[in-house]
Amino acid sequence: MATQTIAAPGKYLTFALGAEEYALPVLRVREIIKMMEITQVPKVPPHVKGVINLRGRVIPIVDLRLKFGFEAPLTERTCIIVVETAFSTGPSALGIVVDGVDEVMNIVAEEIEPTPDFGESVNTGFMKGVAKSRTGVKVLLDLDRVLTPHAA
Repeated sequence: MATQTIAAPGKYLTFALGAEEYALPVLRVREIIKMMEITQVPKVPPHVKGVINLRGRVIPIVDLRLKFGFEAPLTERTCIIVVETAFSTGPSALGIVVDGVDEVMNIVAEEIEPTPDFGESVNTGFMKGVAKSRTGVKVLLDLDRVLTPHAA
């Protein structure tokens, strides 16, 4: 298993994928928008939904629910989180489809645990750790690793 850096304390946006809770640093979030029509792009993996036109800017859309292998029915809470990513070509905006946004929460160092070891056959490279809160455990995502082609 490769050495991972643990998530830093700070403000995180929490969101749902299926029945599970995930979080990403709020500083990476540009905006949260309701679902809109997505233009499909041919010959891409099923979790790459296509692109949207967001106020004149073309933004690629990735469905995290499909990428992580969850059922992906649309509900009234389904939305797109537009995030800033760091690809090899430089920073770029990208939309991720989630089942619903919950809250912005401050996660302190004492609440953060390293990613559990599931053994060598399980890829946890997309996780920066887990946060224990009064409402349960939140998986802290390494956004750049989640969005690379070989992650998860």
